[in-house]
Amino acid sequence: MIFAALATLDYAVVAVFFALMIGVGVFYSRRQKSSVQFFGSDKSVPWWLAGISFYMNSFSALAFVMYSALAYKYGWVPVTVSWLSVPAVLLGAKFLAVHWRRAATGSPIDYIATRYTPAMCKTLAWLGLPMQLLDNALKLLAIGTVVGVGMGFPLFWSICISGVIIVLYTFLGGLKATLTCDFIQFFVILAVVFTLPVLCLGRLASVDGGAGLAHGFSVFLERAPEGFFAFTAEKYDWVYMGVFFLLVGSTLSTNWSLVQRYYTTKSDKDAKKMAYLVAALLFAGPPLFFFPAMAARVFLPGIDTGDAQAMNAVYATVCNSVLPVGMIGMVVAAMFSATMSSLAGNLNAAASVLVNEIYGRLAKNDTPAKRMVAARAATVFVGVAVVSLTFVMQYAQGADDLFNLANKVFGVFLPPIALPMIAGVFVKGISRRAGILALVGGIAVGLAIFAAGAKYPYLREMTPCFLSTAAATAALLAVGSAIFRDRGEDRETVERFFAKMEDRQI
Repeated sequence: MIFAALATLDYAVVAVFFALMIGVGVFYSRRQKSSVQFFGSDKSVPWWLAGISFYMNSFSALAFVMYSALAYKYGWVPVTVSWLSVPAVLLGAKFLAVHWRRAATGSPIDYIATRYTPAMCKTLAWLGLPMQLLDNALKLLAIGTVVGVGMGFPLFWSICISGVIIVLYTFLGGLKATLTCDFIQFFVILAVVFTLPVLCLGRLASVDGGAGLAHGFSVFLERAPEGFFAFTAEKYDWVYMGVFFLLVGSTLSTNWSLVQRYYTTKSDKDAKKMAYLVAALLFAGPPLFFFPAMAARVFLPGIDTGDAQAMNAVYATVCNSVLPVGMIGMVVAAMFSATMSSLAGNLNAAASVLVNEIYGRLAKNDTPAKRMVAARAATVFVGVAVVSLTFVMQYAQGADDLFNLANKVFGVFLPPIALPMIAGVFVKGISRRAGILALVGGIAVGLAIFAAGAKYPYLREMTPCFLSTAAATAALLAVGSAIFRDRGEDRETVERFFAKMEDRQI
């Protein structure tokens, strides 16, 4: 992704943005008196702030690169892909919002110890942490690469600076700082999202010597390639969309930082209102996000759609073509905003799991003061681990290969983690010991399928990998519940859990 040489004003915009993020962390640093506040377990977050934070946590700078390339080549397809998140979040509002708020308390998975077993909770924590680290490292590598190329910084220092700033304001201010930074970063992105399409419409109008936004839009409609507004194209058919819906639905329903947004709201009603706000933002955003790349197909028709490097640079090419001095710095800040929000949220959520599910169960003579120290130490630990893994990725294989590998890994691990989490709060008939059987067994089946993919490469594609692992996990939940039925104390524990789920709250 190659930007033109940045001017002093562009650097100043980015520097002010960084300073503001750190300032937020410093502001909240003395207001975090306990790990309960640090991780948002006091359930005091307004629904609108939780909603904006959820939205900001749901994408990263990779969207600017990958989806813009798809928009230039196929037109409307990335909007279709992105809109799959809308029904997923609406279903979450209908069925999951209240359950997550009532089930989770100190961490996104602490309810697993009660609903299933403490052993499963620990297993899920140890399995989930590497996935969180891998996901965060990929996002940090992406933003480090963008800033390294875009601003002319060495990649090493780009990754270090990005990582340090994210860790610093999360370490200082906890969830409240993360939420406030998400709110600020949301408006940074809005400034770019609303400005760039207007400038692109101006360029479109000038294609035939005309002027005006309406004329620019008419030119776009007249000169767009045939089939540019189709919902699907080539491999992105309805089968792909259906499987991707299941994948994105599982992610949006069980990602640690997103579950955290549900259970930190003030009431059950607020949890639902938060999800409805997210759905509205996810519906309104994609057409605005991807219009510049779609418009570029008309006023910058010479980009080779078969050249992967040129396609990945589409968004930067558009920015260089239409943005004035200072606005490119704002674009870089916007891409930082997208990635920093997601990373900071994941750091805080992962640290909450480390403290509550691992440290809290191993520590002796635990006190609120010690737990607060552990909260900040866990944040630093996760941050350092993410930065270190980012460098391993950079020097081992590079961002592109590892991104594809990560998608395959998530296809193996996501269903065995997500299905027991979701089914556990809805289906009383699933036994406590069936959860860990489905978790471990589902992952074993997924790894076997992935290994078989060495001989049959099709098995490593998203559709067969995800569906096979999900089917195996669901089957093991059913079989395990039939074999290991809850009796006595286990049955009573499950009954108490569901009584808590059914308790009405304002």
